[in-house]
Amino acid sequence: MLTDQQCRAAKAEASPLKLFDGNGLFLHVTKTGHKGWRWKYRFGGKEQLLVFGPYPDLSLRQARDMRDDGRKELREGRDPAEEFRRRAKRRTLGIDPDSTFAAIAERWHAQQSAVWKARHSDDVKVRMEADVYPALGRLPIREIRPAAIMTVLKAVEKRGAIETAHRLRQRISAVFRFAIANELVEVDPAASLGDGLRPKKKGRFPALVKVVQAREFLEAYEADPGHPSTKLASRLLALTVARPGVIQVAQLHEFEGLDGKEPIWRIPAEKMKLGLEQSEIEAFEFIVPLATQAVEVVKVAAAAAKNRKYLFPSARHSDRPITNNTLNAAYRKVQVHFRKHVPHGWRTSFSTIMNERALELDRPGDRTVIDLMLAHVQDGVEPTYNRATYMPRRRLIAQEWADMLLEGVAPPATLLDVARR
Repeated sequence: MLTDQQCRAAKAEASPLKLFDGNGLFLHVTKTGHKGWRWKYRFGGKEQLLVFGPYPDLSLRQARDMRDDGRKELREGRDPAEEFRRRAKRRTLGIDPDSTFAAIAERWHAQQSAVWKARHSDDVKVRMEADVYPALGRLPIREIRPAAIMTVLKAVEKRGAIETAHRLRQRISAVFRFAIANELVEVDPAASLGDGLRPKKKGRFPALVKVVQAREFLEAYEADPGHPSTKLASRLLALTVARPGVIQVAQLHEFEGLDGKEPIWRIPAEKMKLGLEQSEIEAFEFIVPLATQAVEVVKVAAAAAKNRKYLFPSARHSDRPITNNTLNAAYRKVQVHFRKHVPHGWRTSFSTIMNERALELDRPGDRTVIDLMLAHVQDGVEPTYNRATYMPRRRLIAQEWADMLLEGVAPPATLLDVARR
């Protein structure tokens, strides 16, 4: 099967060049360098040839979708050329831009955003734009078939983002249900595709629960080349044990007293794992006491970010934060430990290691403090008043954790050098 890289790299030769992808689909490169998708098939006992369109205007994924749609027509006893001509005629007559998948999805997103947190709304939009719209966005929603959707989902699954693939299927399905409700389509082609994806992992996040192993993993990951934002975000995540999504959208103005004795990270309520109503109440903001090592990370990250909106900007889009899959993908490269530790696992590492330490040192009161440091949502009204609860003890535990985890580990400024290798 072809790859996009092979398609891009194909050069004109003395005679026309054919790069085959499978099941009759091939990229035809003329002597002048023009590239176009063609599909050979047999109908009525005769070989037929369809010209799909030029590359890269028509992507490899889209060409495969067209081939798969054509093969379905063959299985049902119809000549794919007829359906192709009907579609071409509709394109000639013009497609209503409001009938494309992207247009309908934007209407669905606008409706849902009224009940979503802003961060979640932005995340949904970014993922749809990155993973779904390139292949499906410009297609009339009525013409999208299950095979085209599955191709999109499998591409996401292939990079190891199993959870993301399942969430995207749910969102694509939600767009179709929205379209059904508005009498734009009759069926949801994404409804039953979940069974075709790899199952999601259930239970607790994989995590290393011995401090020596956790330190070894951190050092192994940090020794591997990578983008500075990701390296620094990983270390701050390990030190603060905040949720990865909160680290992702951290901003410098949230960090206070970095040159004082009691530095903190004041996480706004809307970024916490709260219901929409609670997230709009300032009293539900969360305060994280920062160990000296965490302060160092923030300062290095701030200098590297150079006044950008987010402390850990994306490598591709400097005005956006790293995505929710950035750290997962980065940790996946550390193959020796990947199945044992993921970004969210730092919270389990911290809880297990520090609770065991509290037991060994006969400090039973630390259990409540450790749970509070993980920002678990509590019952009743207590969360309204716990922003500074046990703060001295929380600060001591945070420093103990940082000292144990980073014993002998190089300072954060070295991560910039590793990232540039």
